[in-house]
Amino acid sequence: MKTVWIYVDTNKAVGDPDHLKVFANADAADAWFRDNDPEGVAFEYPVVTADAKNPPPETDGGPEK
Repeated sequence: MKTVWIYVDTNKAVGDPDHLKVFANADAADAWFRDNDPEGVAFEYPVVTADAKNPPPETDGGPEK
């Protein structure tokens, strides 16, 4: 299963480009933390993919409301 690591900067407003950071792996997150927020943490989340067992949600192509 593919996962990503997500960091939330609670000092930023929701929607601010710096509110969330998404890292491809723990090494990338660790490197960013060393330079930017040594006391910060990221949480691991699975990447949702479209396949026969897990179809994508149906949308009209626009943002969810």
